[in-house]
Amino acid sequence: MKTAIFYFSGTGNTKKVALKYSEELKANGHECELFALPLKQEIALTDYDLIGIGYPIHGFNAPQLMLQFAKSIEKSQSNPRAFIFKTSGEPVKMSRVSSLKLISILKKRGVKVTNEYQYVMPYNMIFRHTDHMAYVMWETAKKLIPIDCRDVLNGVERHEKKLFLGSLWAWFMRIEYGGFHFNGLFYKVKGDCISCGKCARNCPVGNIEMKDGKPNFGNNCIMCARCSFHCPANCIKIGLFDGWRVNGEYSFEDGDPNEKNGHENYCKKAYARYFKEAEERINNSKPQIDSAK
Repeated sequence: MKTAIFYFSGTGNTKKVALKYSEELKANGHECELFALPLKQEIALTDYDLIGIGYPIHGFNAPQLMLQFAKSIEKSQSNPRAFIFKTSGEPVKMSRVSSLKLISILKKRGVKVTNEYQYVMPYNMIFRHTDHMAYVMWETAKKLIPIDCRDVLNGVERHEKKLFLGSLWAWFMRIEYGGFHFNGLFYKVKGDCISCGKCARNCPVGNIEMKDGKPNFGNNCIMCARCSFHCPANCIKIGLFDGWRVNGEYSFEDGDPNEKNGHENYCKKAYARYFKEAEERINNSKPQIDSAK
């Protein structure tokens, strides 16, 4: 089986998940190619038996870049099978609606989505998770992905239970696409910019250009946070959401489990539910894994 994984990753979380899926597919004897969005070349889906699609949840929707990619796919007569994986900083039920528009577009292109998975990964906006929490999130995802990958390969379908009026909620929240562009007009740099140009080079939509040694922001921002998160001088102010700015990569090494960040009660029940359900799935899969060895 030959698989193509198309993914968009703002600051690296979804890329880590995509790489883990690729690793698992290859470990199971399947070919796998990874393609980061935006694509640098045209890809024919007819060359692949299975399609993987990964994205970070933006405003309870797939990123606009991902929807544009789906719309660009030529209608297929071979009806390839696809699975979706998404990452988010919190495991709230509302996130389940993020794939509705994407699935609808893919269906019209002859692509059938049979599996959906969500993995909680540390925030790149709103607030910074502790090193311990980031470590637990990634370790949990690394244990779940082999299980989910096995279901995909074995044809075991898995769909997320959608919310009542979920499509309406998702449609309403897509107002954020325009809001992201508007907010991008208020991006600016503080005086301690070191003129490295990293933000301009790495912007996925080419929204940043260097002028007189300083970044200049356009009106096509998609709020992926790649520029501010990776800024070595932590000098990019992200407009109206600057109070939510997070800077610096996570090490994903374990930290002090007693460390506090002032957000211990944020989505507390949702996190507890996610980790409990993940533990149950991991434990229930162990007999199958052991018997397969």
